[in-house]
Amino acid sequence: MKKIIVKNPIVEIDGDEMARVIWQLIKEKLIHPFVDIDIRYFDLGIKHRDETDDKVTVDAANAIIEAGVGVKCATVTPNAARVKEYNLKQQWKSPNGTIRSILDGTVFRKPIIINNIPPSVRTWNKPIIIGRHAYGDIYKNIELVVDSPGRAEIVFIPADGGEKKTLKIHEFKGRGVVMGMHNTESSIRSFAKACINYALSEKIDLWFGAKDTISKQYHGFFRDVFAEEIEKADKELKAKGINYRYLLIDDAVAQVIKSEGGMLWACMNYDGDVMSDMVATGFGSLGLMTSVLVSPD
Repeated sequence: MKKIIVKNPIVEIDGDEMARVIWQLIKEKLIHPFVDIDIRYFDLGIKHRDETDDKVTVDAANAIIEAGVGVKCATVTPNAARVKEYNLKQQWKSPNGTIRSILDGTVFRKPIIINNIPPSVRTWNKPIIIGRHAYGDIYKNIELVVDSPGRAEIVFIPADGGEKKTLKIHEFKGRGVVMGMHNTESSIRSFAKACINYALSEKIDLWFGAKDTISKQYHGFFRDVFAEEIEKADKELKAKGINYRYLLIDDAVAQVIKSEGGMLWACMNYDGDVMSDMVATGFGSLGLMTSVLVSPD
């Protein structure tokens, strides 16, 4: 049998535990016998990440930028127990988070619906697609355990030499913990555009949820940028009968559970991480949830 020749290379990112074993079987039985392809291999197994001080993860992400496409196996993000189990140097960050940050992409997760695995949520009869903003927030955070009384502040120093801005976070009287995180307008705008384009291609309604009643600046910024991009695409969306809804994230959760499905639910990074697993379980299985990371370019 003549093999299918693939012109362009693809980046292969190996993973951990059973994903590594199953992926090897898939290659041996379903890919190599039938496809002639230039594969650029990166081992993101936890031991190799530790050996390279996680440089291999950055190299893999940059290779995807060059090749344009990659396939990644599931990987372990180590906690304290894993550090001890594998004798690691430290608790390395999520490789998925690192790759998402470098690619500045949006993760779209869509359930595979099959008749013999009915949804656990009986009202769901259409796919619910999660669009997860894949940059920044808690996945690109800086955090610190506070060991003694003191003041924690946010400080912004303009590059043009403008006036420094300082905001007090908290005056600690004893031990505690503090965290700083960020996002960028360009990444949020790319996220909104990607979600709009995906909704147009799938011809489904688009929802976006945040908590701007509490986070009036951070979440409010997301809300406003998303609204600006929606306004630009208004004619296209209306032409295809696609409706846009902005909801508080807790209201969005309640509405999704009561719905029949059939929408693209755009989520901020952490919300998308949690809700994609909730939706996957609601449709029957985490294993029946496709996951694609799409960069804006």
